[in-house]
Amino acid sequence: MKTSFLRKTVIAAMMILSISAAAQEKVMKILAVGNSFSRDAVEQYLWDLADADGKKCIIGNLYIGGCPISRHVDNARNDAPAYEYRKIGTDGIRVQTDNKRLDETLREEQWDIVTVQQASYDSGNYDSFSLLPELVAYIRARVPSYTKVLFHQTWAYAQTSDHSGFKRYGNNQMTMYRAISECSAKAARENELQGIIPAGTAIQIARSTELGDNLNADGYHLDHLVGRYIAACTWYEYIFKNNVKGNRFAPAGMTKNQKRLSQKSAHAACRKGIFDKD
Repeated sequence: MKTSFLRKTVIAAMMILSISAAAQEKVMKILAVGNSFSRDAVEQYLWDLADADGKKCIIGNLYIGGCPISRHVDNARNDAPAYEYRKIGTDGIRVQTDNKRLDETLREEQWDIVTVQQASYDSGNYDSFSLLPELVAYIRARVPSYTKVLFHQTWAYAQTSDHSGFKRYGNNQMTMYRAISECSAKAARENELQGIIPAGTAIQIARSTELGDNLNADGYHLDHLVGRYIAACTWYEYIFKNNVKGNRFAPAGMTKNQKRLSQKSAHAACRKGIFDKD
């Protein structure tokens, strides 16, 4: 009888270990239906942050520079081979495929996360979101029922930006940020999206620290070191539900203080603006 009990205990333990190992091997599959702002957020450091915490992921970005919601919908309606598709596999290697279609990419993987966003200049103009319901419905018809469709909240331009779209916000960074925040929340609510990745909030929080308003490369895209790292940290924490503070990965050339403030800003954004003093 003791032998039978021992055997059952060993089998149960092996099953638990097997389930645990399977959970650890879970691959998070993330697809951005985006533009250059999703390129800034997901193509550089997101995979590395996940890898540093032992998380496996596949990251895809359907890229057209400056692409608004209306063009994504037009591409969907016409099954247009219009995208540069940048895909990072579980090995961390990025492969680009040109002339990619939205439909075939949505069906290519069993995506866990698909994100949508507006072109940066219109991200605070809700009238430009009129076709978002059609885009969301198109996506949901082609992905598993468990797939989460999230909204990528983009960031306001630098105070010194000379982008023509900045004039729509009176060339005022806080006016643009507030408009983006309001439109993101409304888009998520009215389209029953499962969340908002608050990259814009993380950048705005970081600007209030000693990092300052120095996070853009050209006044609107993020700089290739700190700005992109903050956005990637925000995506990482929001999607993986894992505190990014203390994550071991930092890109070459980043100081310890830049890393600390970047991670804290991303964490604060995911905690709805709560910035820890430590």
